[in-house]
Amino acid sequence: MFAKVNSMGLYGMESYMVEVEADLSQGLPRFDVVGLPDASVNEARNRVHSVMKNGGFTYPVSRITVNLAPADKRKEGPFYDLPILICVLIASRQLHCDLSRAAFIGELSLNGELRRVNGALPMVIKAREAGLKEVFVPEQNAAESSVVKDITVYPVKDVAELMDHLRGIARIEPVTPKDYSEYSLPPHIPDFSDVRGQFEARRALEVAAAGGHNVMMIGPPGSGKSMLAKRLPSILPDMTFEESLETTKIYSIAGALPEGVSLIKARPFRSPRHTVSPAGLSGGGTIPRPGEISLAHNGVLFLDELPEFSRRAMEVMRQPVEDGVITISRVAGTLSYPCSIMLVCAMNPCPCGFFGHPTKACTCQKGAAARYLAKVSGPLLDRLDIHVEVPPVDFEKLAGDEKSESSASIRERVNRARKIQQQRFAGTGTASNARMDAAMTKEFCRPVPKAMTMLEQAFDRLGLSARAYDKILRVSRTVADLEGSDKIEVPHIAQAIQFRSLDRKFWQN
Repeated sequence: MFAKVNSMGLYGMESYMVEVEADLSQGLPRFDVVGLPDASVNEARNRVHSVMKNGGFTYPVSRITVNLAPADKRKEGPFYDLPILICVLIASRQLHCDLSRAAFIGELSLNGELRRVNGALPMVIKAREAGLKEVFVPEQNAAESSVVKDITVYPVKDVAELMDHLRGIARIEPVTPKDYSEYSLPPHIPDFSDVRGQFEARRALEVAAAGGHNVMMIGPPGSGKSMLAKRLPSILPDMTFEESLETTKIYSIAGALPEGVSLIKARPFRSPRHTVSPAGLSGGGTIPRPGEISLAHNGVLFLDELPEFSRRAMEVMRQPVEDGVITISRVAGTLSYPCSIMLVCAMNPCPCGFFGHPTKACTCQKGAAARYLAKVSGPLLDRLDIHVEVPPVDFEKLAGDEKSESSASIRERVNRARKIQQQRFAGTGTASNARMDAAMTKEFCRPVPKAMTMLEQAFDRLGLSARAYDKILRVSRTVADLEGSDKIEVPHIAQAIQFRSLDRKFWQN
């Protein structure tokens, strides 16, 4: 006796159709799973056996062979439990229904309850693209599955409920697709109005948020670097639905999607500790899962005390930060995850933190500051668009009652600048000024003659690289967008150059 049902597989960001086939034949009782299953898939036979025994089904006393096709792709994860159970029930004539247009995803507990699985969102999307009409998922995955329209998603609590639905006894209410057009900031995000002084640093973060630029903040302990970074999410631009969907897919695959959250609508802010491993940043595993750099996709990756990160961890970020994609190679294969991020770094100027401080003397040994700064490689520094000094704040500003500009008003300007960029790059796949390639930079970043003369002088005086030249042009384009200017004028270039000169000041000492 033979049966076949549909399920879904997951490989990196991509999902694919899996046909689960079951054959019951004469011979000694045995349960084999073939089709390149890993240990978790092989263990499904024990879970299926227990569910059938505890759920009042008759376990077939025969040779059971389950095949997961296509057989050339390795199957990983527990989400084949439910389709294997359904397939065995059909093959043993305990269930009679046409399931050719449906797919099943879910991990089974021994008493028949369904447990949450990772990657349900991309699998439901693929099921819709494959032309299926129904998909059955664990109840805990209902929220993220509600994002997908034009397919009926049934949230299943346990096997008994599913059997009643398939037999027509009691229908499961499908998930209702929701409207996610309205944007709202998460609560409890600190506001820029709490910041005292630091006008240049606040302006640098505004420009960075408007154009998606990478930032380096350098200054003594207690000057407010971490405080400023934690307030950055409050001024980040609204996410488009496509950005939200792609970010949610990554979190779904990584198993990091908060319970009850259907769509990530606020840009991620990830802040790993300096002890994080290179694999923790890039992603890892037999079949690699997303790391911190991918979990920050369409958002911010904040690295506090950058020189304290291992050299290997810092070098892992060089190419992904530039390309917006990270490629991970393992024995099982090579996978790519998107990582279009704003990289925000903070560091002290020396081990004690007071090199160049106006009132406190540096206690480091001679040459310690240079050795400390040398931990950050030149190529990585070159990929940071904006370098800004965060000096200590005067007592008068700290003790004063004057409020700084609120995040809401800054965010209005940021959103206006991003809308200009969306219109500029419509249909190109480019989301912000920071992601322009060389051809786009040449087309859209044309300073007026006086501004170009200023850039030429700065290029020669500071010894800038070709990458730094492009970054200055892109930052100046963002500054002009914030001002609502079509042309890149002298003040726009001057501010962009100012944001690139900090590393020369410190690295030459």
